[in-house]
Amino acid sequence: MTTTGAENLTLNIAENATRYQYQMLPEDVVFIAKTCILDWVGVTLAGADEPLTKILLENEREQGGRPQATVVGFGEKLSIQQATLINGAASHALDYDDVNMQFTGHPTVTVLPAVLALAEQHHANGQQLIESFVAGYETECRVGAAMAQSHYNRGWHGTATIGTFGSAAGCGHFMGLSGQKMATALGIAATQAAGLKSQFGTMCKPFHAGKAALNGLLAANLAKKNFTSRTDMIECEQGFAETQTDSFNPEKGKGGSDDYRIRENLFKYHAACYLTHSVIEAAAHIHREHHLSPEAITRIQVTVDPNSLRVCNILSPETGLETKFSLRHTAAFALAGIDTAAMNSYSDEHAKDSHLVALRNKVSVETSTARPQTAALVSVETQSGKTYESEADVGIPRTDLQAQWNQLEAKFHSLVDPICGKSHAANIVACIATLEKLTNTADLTTMLIKK
Repeated sequence: MTTTGAENLTLNIAENATRYQYQMLPEDVVFIAKTCILDWVGVTLAGADEPLTKILLENEREQGGRPQATVVGFGEKLSIQQATLINGAASHALDYDDVNMQFTGHPTVTVLPAVLALAEQHHANGQQLIESFVAGYETECRVGAAMAQSHYNRGWHGTATIGTFGSAAGCGHFMGLSGQKMATALGIAATQAAGLKSQFGTMCKPFHAGKAALNGLLAANLAKKNFTSRTDMIECEQGFAETQTDSFNPEKGKGGSDDYRIRENLFKYHAACYLTHSVIEAAAHIHREHHLSPEAITRIQVTVDPNSLRVCNILSPETGLETKFSLRHTAAFALAGIDTAAMNSYSDEHAKDSHLVALRNKVSVETSTARPQTAALVSVETQSGKTYESEADVGIPRTDLQAQWNQLEAKFHSLVDPICGKSHAANIVACIATLEKLTNTADLTTMLIKK
């Protein structure tokens, strides 16, 4: 039995994923896609130094494999699947990558590692890479929109689950799968999709991104080789939707290939969980405007959407990684004037710093449904009896795309210059800026090496 109103949804999404052609993509969609790629390369090169990346690389080296695709940052080649896993995990290691609220997840880290590995192996051009990336991105947003917020609220990590569909579609598009074969790939993706929010604050969260990218790649490969699966796995009885959401809305998963959800992409300018960003922005505004000393502050109230409590409300983080998922600690960071864009701010030392802990302990977290899910209100009471308030919402996509590129280029240089050198970093930016003119994607991947 198929969920009412959802007949042929998987096939509809699959057929849509086959239709993307570079020549048909609007100019702004291409520009946003290149911006996503720029941001991904920056956070992946920086994430290559993280312990979890080195553990995964060591593990995959032990397994052996044909040298097919580059492991970003290291310059060595492993198999496509191995490189996809490592690059996917590395790109999410810092939790500094982009977001789309269509599925409350990180869209680029699950699609790009897989399609980039394929593009490198097959010496594809930049236009092929861009259109396959867009196909995967749009697919995961459609699946995520149909699954609705309930999927995430039940404890599933959308990046891990929904992202698997995106990787399968992006890879399937690159391979030239038919609509029917693409539906098979999505079915194989559905039966692999997994990842729990309870792992936030551990190495398993970025591992989710790598596994989603890998599992989607595997799904497309198997479908191409005539591996079988149901082709209605999203909507069928005991399928993905019935088992993993309480508010399935198939209509939101439908639509033509001219309905671009990549336009709703949100980039990170703070290296913490995205649902802390509005709190950071509001608290930082109070700090800039009023220059309050921590000692002058008596009480801090943070008001957020109730869903945030199940995502980023670690009350007393003990590690730098845990501070990224703490509304209280990130509010303390911002009010203390600490740079929340700097990676070294999220250290074990800062998690235990007595001055920050004292400020953090003044923070109370309240909930309200009166604002959008991504918005926050921060209220600071002082010894003088004055109260200062600021509200922010980072969930609104930028409309000035060039200004957004410029800001992300600055972020890129802050991450990459220290490990690649300023000149080499600038060459990478220039390559991505003109990616549609690149005749061989391998010319880009060979540049992604730490100096």
